[in-house]
Amino acid sequence: MLSYIHGLASHPLLGETIGENLRRTVELHGDRDALVVQSQGVRLTYRQLWDQTTRLAKGLMALGIQPRDRVGIWSPNRYEWVIAQFATARMGAILVNINPAYKTAELEYALNQSGARLLLLARAFRASDYTGMLAAVRANCPQLERDIVLDSGWEELLSAGEAVPDEVLAAREGSLQFDDPINIQYTSGTTGFPKGATLSHHNILNNGFFIGEALRYTSADRVCIPVPFYHCFGMVLGNLACTTHGACMVIPGEAFDAAQALATVEAERCTALYGVPSMFIAELALPDFAKYDLSTLRTGIMAGSPCPVEVMKQVQKEMHMHEVTICYGMTETSPVSTQSALDDPLDKRVGTVGRVHPHVEVKIVHPESGAVLARHEKGELCTRGYSVMLGYWNDEAATARAIDSAGWMHTGDLATMDDEGYVNIVGRIKDMIIRGGENIYPREVEEFLYTHPAIQDAQVIGVPSERYGEEVMVWVVLRPGTTLLTEELQTYCKDRIATYKIPRYVKFVDSYPMTVTGKIQKFRMRELAVEELGLQRAAAVATA
Repeated sequence: MLSYIHGLASHPLLGETIGENLRRTVELHGDRDALVVQSQGVRLTYRQLWDQTTRLAKGLMALGIQPRDRVGIWSPNRYEWVIAQFATARMGAILVNINPAYKTAELEYALNQSGARLLLLARAFRASDYTGMLAAVRANCPQLERDIVLDSGWEELLSAGEAVPDEVLAAREGSLQFDDPINIQYTSGTTGFPKGATLSHHNILNNGFFIGEALRYTSADRVCIPVPFYHCFGMVLGNLACTTHGACMVIPGEAFDAAQALATVEAERCTALYGVPSMFIAELALPDFAKYDLSTLRTGIMAGSPCPVEVMKQVQKEMHMHEVTICYGMTETSPVSTQSALDDPLDKRVGTVGRVHPHVEVKIVHPESGAVLARHEKGELCTRGYSVMLGYWNDEAATARAIDSAGWMHTGDLATMDDEGYVNIVGRIKDMIIRGGENIYPREVEEFLYTHPAIQDAQVIGVPSERYGEEVMVWVVLRPGTTLLTEELQTYCKDRIATYKIPRYVKFVDSYPMTVTGKIQKFRMRELAVEELGLQRAAAVATA
């Protein structure tokens, strides 16, 4: 049997724009909570959310923003972000998500590459002075006509919309098509400039809907979303999964804080909680974890990077998230391609990324020949269907490299598919370690190391070796109150995993280099390791 599967569906794709879908939800659930932002003291019903998006949509039109014009947003998680997401969709502008962690060079690049006419921005976030950074690059961004600081210009922008009649907005909304581009998200590669994945109403509305279906969301659900909006995890798995089902979006704060997230779950009686594995690890490790009442939780999503089996088991047991699911995907596929089901057997829910989503195709191919592999064979995961992006903004060459002539998105992820269609991600093609001709998948070594009682988190990378090409290195976070020596860890591995998989280098750390979404930057870990271990000469060895 070949590693190919197509997702069967009990519900057709939604053939409507995001605005049309939100209007239907408002008609059904207008008086129910739609959005709660604890850090800002904001609580909006669906009818109030609709009214706010109407005001902003008309405000943008009053500024002359036309369909397909790009509107940038540079802000952490705030209620204005959510209003902007739906308002731009309703009046046809393309929202450009700008990473809150960006500095001046990255900001300048994103504004110019997208051709943004308007930028909505927070005044500051953490140690970053957004207004100061924008001022530093403004002269180099000729297409940027205007910027509006959320902290001081928001109400003025909303008021500007009063000059636009309701029927003018209605006409604009009626002119939009669900295949129109509506969002640009910059994907961070390990090399080169970020690429702007361009997504349509159809892409992200349907993905959000089917994620909500998998989680069995109803208007009674309250979803705690501590993951960032600028990324699909926040704005699609979070916001759109909620709005397509009349559920409530609950936002703990501007950025992830473990204690704040759990306090919000308790205060708002949340039924679902999202996070990347490192977030759940941080929550479980809180010294006062037991004090939080998490009894209302039933489900949620762990995604964004490989999910350790042991962590998944703890989340189910200690956080009452017996129906937690794992999602797999990438920005370019809107993002989810596979998801575990609430009624999957335990071993499938904790040990795989589930099965293919409705209306989506998945295959696993030989990375070089492109031939579809047999079940259980490791190869590159490819996906095809409604969820595949329109392309990279203004970059046809990069688009052609990512999406082949048959419409398959090549993910760069190594995966296997079992006889029942469950997919397991075993690593990235570029993350695979080749030591003396032996292929080593970091995920496999990491899963083994999680069985050590002193290890809270482990991340495996390959570092250069003149003798073997690469050696295995692990960065370890220990559980509070425990100790572990390099030699003890290596002894623990001996006779339990193959000798060539045992880490040659061990580094004990408190945290890892991460993106703002909580994704661990293994390329940065490798760079730091080369410096610290003095492996520059080995790193300079040319390879074919």
